[in-house]
Amino acid sequence: MIPRVVVAAPASGAGKTTVAVGLMAALRRAGHVVAGFKVGPDYIDPGFHAVATGRPGRNLDPMLSGEELVGPLFEHGSEGADLAVVEGVMGLYDGALGTEGFSSTAHVAKLLKAPVVLVVDASAAGRSVGAVVQGFVAFDTEIRIVGVILNKVGSDRHEAEVRAGVAPTGVPVLGVLRRDTRLTVPSRHLGLVPANEQHTEAEQAVDAAAELVRQGVDLQAVVAAAHSAPPHQATPWTPTTALDAPQRTPPRAGAGSTAPAASAVRQVRPVVAVAAGPVFSFHYTETTELLTAAGAEIVTFDPLADPLPEATAALYLGGGFPELHAEALSANVELRKQVAAAVADGLPVIAECAGLLYLCRELAGHPMTGVLPATARMTTRLTLGYRTAIAATSTAFFDEGRRVRGHEFHRTTVDLEADVQPAWHLPGGVEGITLPHVHASYLHLHWTATPDVPARLVAAARERAR
Repeated sequence: MIPRVVVAAPASGAGKTTVAVGLMAALRRAGHVVAGFKVGPDYIDPGFHAVATGRPGRNLDPMLSGEELVGPLFEHGSEGADLAVVEGVMGLYDGALGTEGFSSTAHVAKLLKAPVVLVVDASAAGRSVGAVVQGFVAFDTEIRIVGVILNKVGSDRHEAEVRAGVAPTGVPVLGVLRRDTRLTVPSRHLGLVPANEQHTEAEQAVDAAAELVRQGVDLQAVVAAAHSAPPHQATPWTPTTALDAPQRTPPRAGAGSTAPAASAVRQVRPVVAVAAGPVFSFHYTETTELLTAAGAEIVTFDPLADPLPEATAALYLGGGFPELHAEALSANVELRKQVAAAVADGLPVIAECAGLLYLCRELAGHPMTGVLPATARMTTRLTLGYRTAIAATSTAFFDEGRRVRGHEFHRTTVDLEADVQPAWHLPGGVEGITLPHVHASYLHLHWTATPDVPARLVAAARERAR
């Protein structure tokens, strides 16, 4: 593995994203080729990583992909880079609820054998910051905290007091960042606004973070910390190998088509339309890599303005914020009619979260495609967390009884207007809607754990394209 460092914090809100993005951008400007990663299922931070590094942002999530793929996915994502910065999630030791830190930043740091830089919000403390650092060092001695970056420091006197508190821990202070209003990034009900929705503002925020880090952090010390990571090798994940490998959870015999090996799908490259743009910005980088390796020609389109791509043989609708663009989505009448007609004619579709909402009859009172007998609306309740799901209905992509791990993240709900065949059995009941060739639900999957799913989508597209 290349030199690497994990940016962590005692809790959310300490400034991990500011520091991680600033480090990525500042190191890139210093001549490094930087690979950026995010621990956990988050889609938004990797968008800012992409702006900072000029490379695709990627996720490392033991819960969604399996811990055995964290190292291989890291190797894949860092190909061609000389240094990697991994942004943590929540507090360093916070993982999936009810576990001993599974899928936490610490868990991923151990899997990568990566040193950790701890970002501490010092805005409301002085010498007590030292006690925080000492506690995090002692909590798990397998985690190697190689430095501290003090964030939101108010003055020279404040800095001196905090440094005095940290000094007895023996953990070096690698940087001190002062408060900076330029780093305020637009936010909304589910967190930050994705970078591709406000690209100019995102670039300005990244520039400000890079300059703040350049001035306040010892970049050479961070590079030295990354180089202190011990030698550790993993076989790089590749989409082609993943498609050719036997499945860890093979699909049961049923109504779905079988997933062909990648080596058997070179003849016809059917068009798989992938929704993109400001509304549908949530999908993992490996999603399109797997679809391409399975034999698809990927054509992205923006449902706010574009028609359905010519010769579309299958459709992937990922996540995003359609509830905030409902009126504009509804105004693209041509696309809504095209999708409805194509699905009625058998178009294979996988829809996750935002895609589910777009396939409903209405979203927040605005007409959508009407593919599914349901309406969607905003609520005040945040639904958030990992889910273990069992396929409730056989479709072209999942066979009944298939067990997967996914993640939910939304403030909307779907009201059914007719009896439907559900997509998943969840601990709280059934969820999602299926047709024989449509699978729509709130659940986000990381397809590296289920590579037969994109293969089956492409196989269905190939059948339609004949």
